Formats: sequence, C-alpha cells, structure tokens
Amino acid sequence: MSASGVARPRAGRGRALIAAERMNGFIDGLFRTQAALVYAFLYLPIVVVVVFAFNANRLATIWTGFTTDWFGIALNDAVVTKSLGNSAIIAFTNAILATTFGTMAALGLQRVGKRTRQGYDVLTYISIIVPEIVIALATLVFFASTFDVVNPVLAGLTGGGKGAFKLGFGQFTIIAAHVLFNTSLVLLLVRARLSGMDRTLVEASQDLFATPWRTFRQITFPQLLPAIVAGFLLSFTFSFDDYVITSFVTGPGSTTLPIYIFGQVKRGVSPETNAVATMVLAFTVGMLLIGQAVLAWQGRRSGSRNGSMANIVTER
Repeated sequence: MSASGVARPRAGRGRALIAAERMNGFIDGLFRTQAALVYAFLYLPIVVVVVFAFNANRLATIWTGFTTDWFGIALNDAVVTKSLGNSAIIAFTNAILATTFGTMAALGLQRVGKRTRQGYDVLTYISIIVPEIVIALATLVFFASTFDVVNPVLAGLTGGGKGAFKLGFGQFTIIAAHVLFNTSLVLLLVRARLSGMDRTLVEASQDLFATPWRTFRQITFPQLLPAIVAGFLLSFTFSFDDYVITSFVTGPGSTTLPIYIFGQVKRGVSPETNAVATMVLAFTVGMLLIGQAVLAWQGRRSGSRNGSMANIVTER
C-alpha cells in the first residue's frame, strides 16, 4: 500500500478522535451547566431570604438600605423567643431519644434471626415511605383516642374537679410524634454503619477476654460514632423545621418556630420574618459544623491510638 493510502486512514482516525473529544467536552459542559442551574434553583431563594433580612424597608421586596434592626426586633418579640425555645426543646429532646432508641434497635437487630430482622426492616422502611400527612393524622387519632380513655381514669383517681390532672396536646405529644418518625432514620443509618464495620476487631477483643461493655465502649461505639452523630443531626434538623406533624399534635403554649413563620407568611412576608428564617438557617448550619468538628476530633483521637486491642489488654 502506498504512503498516501496509509496517511488517509490515520488522518481520518485523527479527525474522528478530535470530533469525539469535542463532543465529550460539549456534553461535559451541558452537565456542568445543568448542575449549576440545579444548585442555583436550590440556593438562590435562600440567598434572597438572607439578603432581604437586612433590608431597611418594611416591605420585604423593596430594597432601601442595609440594617440589622430586624434581628433585634425579632429577638425582642416574646412570641418569637417563646416559639424558638419550644422548637429547641422539642428538637433536642427528640434528637436524644431518637438517637438512643435507633442505636439500641440497630444493635439489637444484629443479634436476631434473619427472618425477624427482615420483618423489622419492612416496618422501618414503611414508617419512612408513608407520607408525613398520614403519620400526622395517625398520631393525632392515636393521642386523641388515648386521652379519651385515660383522662376519665385520671379524673377518677384525682377526685375530679377543675384541678384534676389530665393529659393533653403539647410539647410531649410533639416530641413523641417526632421520635416515632426519626427513630427509623437513625436505625437505618446505624444499621448501614454496622454492616460495613470490621467485625474482626470485635472478635479479637472477645478473644482477649474483654468484657462486652469494654468491647462496645472501645471498639463498637467509636466505629458507630459517625452514624450516631449523623442520626442525631438529622433528627434534630427534621424536628426543628417540621411543620406538618407538629401542626396536627400541637397544643396551647407549644407553638414552634415553623408554625409561627407560617402564620406570619399568611399575613405577608416581612423583614422580621426573613430575619427569623435567617437565624434558623444559621443555627442549623452551626449544628452541622459542630457535628463535623466532633467527627474530625473523633477521627484524630482514634488515629492517635496505637492499637485498640493492646489498650484493652493493658487496661484490664
């Protein structure tokens, strides 16, 4: 074959490679643009809320200058501070209970049979898949029915009258409803961490005659800590900003911040409402940063150990 005949196929392959590289670059550019548009759609409304929280004009959509007065006005509002306190109490209590129950359930399911574990897995997934409005309605009906049965009994035990003790809707019912939902989230997170955990360390600690509590404290718990912290933060966040379930089971004096903001928005958005939303955002981001710092500290601490098995033996 002539030299020109060899050159033509090589030149054709070169042009094909160049065209393929250009097409790949074009497709990559489309993907980057699509990702940028998605992030803009997600975060630009949040940026707008934060920016207009510093608007000097009472009309939230007309910018007339920069001011931080709305934050002071919001913090001096007794209704806002009460709602914020209720949200914080409910969220922290829910996060602690949901994390504890979810972690205990995950550890317990590791020690049951496969069929029993699959049955509990189905129930766990159902509790997450079921729409939130259904959970809210179910908890409302459950609490109302329970109170109708229990309150007459309590009235009979306490002698009746206006001062008789009786159960009602409030912070307790909100916490119970949130824990019911968030325990499943923590359970799934811890179960996923357990499935990927190195079981040889646990078996080695048992071979070295470590007690079950020492094995859990020095081997199992440090490996589960990232999932536990993640479950705590998710439970706190979901409870802090929940509206649907809370609105169904709330009671007098237990108004949370999302319910307050929704009530304010129905009368029109104001810079004070934007300021409250901005403080909620800052608080949530602060919680995430604290969780990340805890995980980083735990990683440095566990990395500085020279063999956890040796520590178990020397500490016995």
